[in-house]
Amino acid sequence: METCTTPLPEVSSPDEVAGGELEKWPERAFSIPPRITSGSIPGVTPEKFREDDQVWKERLTHYKRIIPLQQGRYRNIMDMNAHLGGFAAALSKYPVWVMNVVPANSDQDTLGVIYERGFIGTYQDWCEAFSTYPRTYDLIHAGGVFSIYQDRCDITHILVEMDRILRPEGTVIFRDTVEILVKIQSIAKEMRWKSQIMDHESGPFNQEKILVAVKTYWAAHKQH
Repeated sequence: METCTTPLPEVSSPDEVAGGELEKWPERAFSIPPRITSGSIPGVTPEKFREDDQVWKERLTHYKRIIPLQQGRYRNIMDMNAHLGGFAAALSKYPVWVMNVVPANSDQDTLGVIYERGFIGTYQDWCEAFSTYPRTYDLIHAGGVFSIYQDRCDITHILVEMDRILRPEGTVIFRDTVEILVKIQSIAKEMRWKSQIMDHESGPFNQEKILVAVKTYWAAHKQH
């Protein structure tokens, strides 16, 4: 197991906390994680962290207009490309449980940051099956996931896996380019999902668009 364990950084005195001191909850969710303060994540500065938090506040405000977030409909939520855990942080005031997933193929390893914020998370190669024990999900967020994997495997396989993970009448929010979203929508229709492409929250001139899809509840007709 030693190869799977990340050792804590060395400290120079007994008064220091290995890895950096963490705030108490709920402040911990929004304070700058020690890994970012120490510069351990290339390209992620405290300023970028604050900007990411602000982006997610704006996104959540927009999402509340297009899906019933406040009605208690979503309890188990998955972020398929969690990055710094901003979606989970923005949702922390709601009675929900969020699984943060860092794609194994992403440019930055940010899972440690997610843990330091007090959230749960895991790595996943989305060309492979995801272990759903002990739960399935009511809401899945897939921001930029298909841009990462479109040249690695058939996106149909990822969507079929999402269909398995998602509960009937559950919702998926995709964020990607129009070209990718049109492909996703075509496959989603074959899976009997209802979907709609919408403009980015900043307006129609942003190249990134949003696709909201709902898995319908259906059963095969019995043959007499």
